[in-house]
Amino acid sequence: MGKGGAISENVLKKVLLSYAYVAIWIFLSFSVIVYNKFILDQKMYNWPFPISLTMIHMAFCSSIAYLLVSVFKVVEPVSMSRELYFKSVVPIGALYSLSLWFSNSAYIYLSVSFIQMLKALMPVAVYSIGVTLKKDKFKSDTMANMVSISLGVAVAAYGEAKFNSKGVTLQLLAVAFEATRLVMIQILLNSKGISLNPITSLYYVAPCCLVFLSVPWLIMEYPLLRDNSSFHLDFVIFGTNSLCAFALNLAVFLLVGKTSALTMNVAGVVKDWLLIAFSWSVIKDTVTAINLFGYGLAFLGVAYYNHSKLQALKAAEGQKKAQQADEEAGRLLEEREGNERKIDSQK
Repeated sequence: MGKGGAISENVLKKVLLSYAYVAIWIFLSFSVIVYNKFILDQKMYNWPFPISLTMIHMAFCSSIAYLLVSVFKVVEPVSMSRELYFKSVVPIGALYSLSLWFSNSAYIYLSVSFIQMLKALMPVAVYSIGVTLKKDKFKSDTMANMVSISLGVAVAAYGEAKFNSKGVTLQLLAVAFEATRLVMIQILLNSKGISLNPITSLYYVAPCCLVFLSVPWLIMEYPLLRDNSSFHLDFVIFGTNSLCAFALNLAVFLLVGKTSALTMNVAGVVKDWLLIAFSWSVIKDTVTAINLFGYGLAFLGVAYYNHSKLQALKAAEGQKKAQQADEEAGRLLEEREGNERKIDSQK
């Protein structure tokens, strides 16, 4: 087979692998969301203890991450002082614990489809908090796009057949804390040259989450579990649920590492539509035409936002390459002039 055929095979292999990573991530993300809904919903498994469920996830994930990083050394740890850990990682752990707690709590009150629609507000929250904390610059066109996304979500909420104000409040708080966490990662870690992949993130952050969540758990859920004589921990249900949650983090590691964060964003849109379809067809949640129209508006806004970010990244990359080319040309010119001076001095 010729050189062109070999190149085509390599390209085809890379494309197929990329699709495989996307499919694995969508499947696992889909599974974790539906599984959590199944456990927490009072009409299904009926175990309405979101803090306990989150703590089980964090205990399982931190244990596996510890084995991978410290025992088997599959993943390299990040060099980090104790001061940096308490000033940077601990606040991020606190925000993550609140985000997970409120997000899981929302499954008790809202349908899977409506939760995915509310999650479309994530770019709005990230941008707004980024501007507030001076991490992003205010741009009128970007803000107009954020308003269009918010309007779409508001229309979807207006059309929700089983609107629950408590559930909506919990999900909006989850979005706010998650957006703050993402911005604070840039401020507290990335700006200091520290980059955590999903495994090292769990290694450092999950134990913090466990500690923070133990406080509301002792006050709100432990007394109920203690007094409930019929309670027993189903190791098959919670074990497989925790395994799915950890596998999802591995899938994120593969997807972002082998493709890009933008690919994950696009895959996330596909996953959201699949979840809405699943929620309507299998779980039998009510999805109205107004729901879909509102989410369609929000979806277009999110798609435009992702496109704008891609264009900005391409422009920045092109500028960086041009700067490197100019520096290389300047270096070569200096070497040439130096060689010419040597030749002139030897004459």
